Amino acid sequence: MKKKLIIFGVVVVTVIIVAATVFNPSSAEEGPALFTTAERGEFTVEVTSTGELSAERSTKIMGPLNAREYGIRQISVQRLVEEGTQVREGDFVAQLDPSELYDKIQQEKDQLDAQIAEFDNAKIDTALTLRAERDKLINLDYQIEEKQLQLDQSQYEPPATIKKYENELEKLQRDKVRAKEEYQLKIEQAKAKMIEETSDLRRRQNRYDDMQEVLSDFTIMAPQAGMVIYTKMGSERVVEGSQINVWNPEVAELPDLSSMISTTFINEVDIRKVKVGQQVEIGLDAFPEKRLSGRVTRVARVGQQNPNSDAKVFEVIARVNERDGDLRPAMTTSNIIITQKLEDVVYVPLECLNTYNDSINYVIKKNGTLQEVKVGLTNSNEAVIEMGVEEGDVLYLSRPEGIEGKEPKLIPELNGTRNQKYEVTEPENMLDDSKWVLPNGQPMSEDMIQRLKDRGITDPSQLQNMMNGRGSSRGGQRPQSGSGAARSGQAGN
Repeated sequence: MKKKLIIFGVVVVTVIIVAATVFNPSSAEEGPALFTTAERGEFTVEVTSTGELSAERSTKIMGPLNAREYGIRQISVQRLVEEGTQVREGDFVAQLDPSELYDKIQQEKDQLDAQIAEFDNAKIDTALTLRAERDKLINLDYQIEEKQLQLDQSQYEPPATIKKYENELEKLQRDKVRAKEEYQLKIEQAKAKMIEETSDLRRRQNRYDDMQEVLSDFTIMAPQAGMVIYTKMGSERVVEGSQINVWNPEVAELPDLSSMISTTFINEVDIRKVKVGQQVEIGLDAFPEKRLSGRVTRVARVGQQNPNSDAKVFEVIARVNERDGDLRPAMTTSNIIITQKLEDVVYVPLECLNTYNDSINYVIKKNGTLQEVKVGLTNSNEAVIEMGVEEGDVLYLSRPEGIEGKEPKLIPELNGTRNQKYEVTEPENMLDDSKWVLPNGQPMSEDMIQRLKDRGITDPSQLQNMMNGRGSSRGGQRPQSGSGAARSGQAGN
């Protein structure tokens, strides 16, 4: 038992020591520096983005198109078939809530009943009015006949009496003429009134019938065979309980899966590179092993706000060349748009590039030299180097230790292209290292040159003056150089 405890204790101590060694940051040694080699060959300029698949053509499944004409402001979705369901023509797709329309239909039914009653009353009033006019004409006929008989029997009456009967008969005849005219006017008036009442009744009846048809549209059937994909409302798709826009009551669509597109959004910084007709390499998150191809078919002219940031983005649509039964709408795609291809150029990884004073791009060569470079086109991983690096040059992938305070070796051909404040230091930075030589004429090593620069001697002419000063001091003259030269003269004495 005691032996087991000893063994257990040894194991625990060993684990603690190993853990302390592994997880103690101060004990970790610096990893080896990483280098890369500048390569020459074909360089591809790419713009990468994430997109979403959709059908290029589709048949829209619409809700009631005329609901807003009847005062309907909101339509809720009650039931839906599962998204992705394969349906045949006439199959059930969705049921919308008709409760608000039911209320409108009941109100319309009450108004229709009132209109029917008004129409019936108008017919009765018209019939009574015309009957009274006809009775008036009949009575005038009787009165004229009676007055004519009275006149015929008055031939032996005094002339005044006969004249009276003649006047009364003439008056009755004029009344009959006016009565006939009034009767014709009453007929025309009755016709106009009935036409108006009939029109109002027909309009009210048509409105009621149309509302009944709209009610049937609240049960949505598939217009043709296909796969049901529900419409997006903002960033969310239609689900049970969603509110349908009465101005555009689209509920779903039946996509044509034979022609697919990928819709993506490109940052405003990169959109100038993207043109219609460029090739696109398309990957699928759902099927990482599949690689599809396509072409850009549309580039938006107007940008829009990216909802996830302050950046502006532009919609770009790429048509997929291949037909694949695995492709489904709403799948996430990775899009690589080939914007340009360069032949026979030198390029390096982006990790090699550094910036000096926010103006000068440079790389660090394996020998420790900071070399200015002229950067050309870039992609997501590499950059073209137009000047400053040659094929085969070995470069640091990260900043090594010991370069603090060093300045890049500038390229003379870029003079005048930098900010003015960096041009003034150009002669100092552009010195040719081949001029740093020992008194015997042999070139100095880079370490020796760097040590001299660290001491403030940045120009080979300064070193030459210092050497001349030391020689003069041996002849009894005072050195004309700096403190370094003075010390050299004293050492010579």
